[in-house]
Amino acid sequence: MGSDKQYDGYQSYDYLEEGEDYTGFDLAEMFSGYDAHEIPLSEDEQDRMEALVADEVVVSLHDHPFYFPEDVHGDLWDYVREGRVHTAYEFLSQTSLDAAFDMHLDGLSGIHSKHGWKWDDIVHDVSMRACDIAHSDYAMRCGDVDDIFRAREAGKIAIVPALESAAMIENELDRIELLYGMGVRCMGITYNASNSLGTGQGDIYERDGGLTAFGVDAVHRMNKVGMAISTSHSSPQTTLDVCEVTERPIFDTHALAQTGGMGQRGSSDEELRAIADTGGVIGILCSTHLPDIDTYMEHFEYVVDLVGIDHVAFGPDVLYGDHTSLLEVLGEFHGVELPESTMQNPYVKGLENPTEAWNNIPRWLVRNDYSDEDIGKVLGGNIIRVLDEVW
Repeated sequence: MGSDKQYDGYQSYDYLEEGEDYTGFDLAEMFSGYDAHEIPLSEDEQDRMEALVADEVVVSLHDHPFYFPEDVHGDLWDYVREGRVHTAYEFLSQTSLDAAFDMHLDGLSGIHSKHGWKWDDIVHDVSMRACDIAHSDYAMRCGDVDDIFRAREAGKIAIVPALESAAMIENELDRIELLYGMGVRCMGITYNASNSLGTGQGDIYERDGGLTAFGVDAVHRMNKVGMAISTSHSSPQTTLDVCEVTERPIFDTHALAQTGGMGQRGSSDEELRAIADTGGVIGILCSTHLPDIDTYMEHFEYVVDLVGIDHVAFGPDVLYGDHTSLLEVLGEFHGVELPESTMQNPYVKGLENPTEAWNNIPRWLVRNDYSDEDIGKVLGGNIIRVLDEVW
């Protein structure tokens, strides 16, 4: 983490008049009805933790660092269709983060359509967020590795525009370059649903079709243009195919391990090893399947044992708002009954939002006596290594 955070009090869209230029909503607070949880440290551990986050670059590989409405059930779709998602600048300034991969609204981005992932919706979401960030003195959009270090040195946060699926490029390969021109620096191959690039994780019928021929071309184009690739939410065969054809290291920005206790909802050892074999990095996902940060870190340790400390980082995939209510609304919208395991915990203790997550992850590593070198790698060093080669 860089010097003291230089947050200036800016709130999203302060350059406009709420109620006159756009519709305002009651947005979530830091904690949505739950108590904060901070991992306790001794005085010596606290000093060590503070020194480490001051000396090391800290990067989230996958989060949604913005506010959702306080009343998710009542206001979500109106909030989305307003087309102005509010980044949580103040709360982010209270974290150890120097940079965060911002995954935008993704499948929720039904700003103009009734369903997300349409080209116009993605362009609106990415560009509107870029306009807002441009008006903030604390946050800056990240276009290259140097931007991360510039933000760190200035006490700011670098926001990395990222998307979880390439569905909106349809069959237009050049749209990869258009997205890059709009600032997008990381993109997933598929979300749960299949698209023109390959088979999605939740879209396997009798067999897993893997990556398409167009998907191979898209991977090569992303390699050439300098856009990082993620296989999160891709089917097992799609993930393995991407690992085979890519010429650069790749990410799984947020993953849990099947054999670490997630069963078919997680990634197989074969997939995780294949990602690491590209030189890539796996971000560990927070999920309401997990009760607390300790079970989360069990997955971290499992993946470290499997692929090595050089190929693991953190991609919590959390937000400011009631995550469980959000999942309920999405389940209702898609007519899907979510598995009981998904809903068994209202939140993950110690990881409820990006602020709590990125204050507790370094604390857990120090409390469990990881070396300074290894902590530096997993907090951001491994991600920077991949970005140096990809970007």
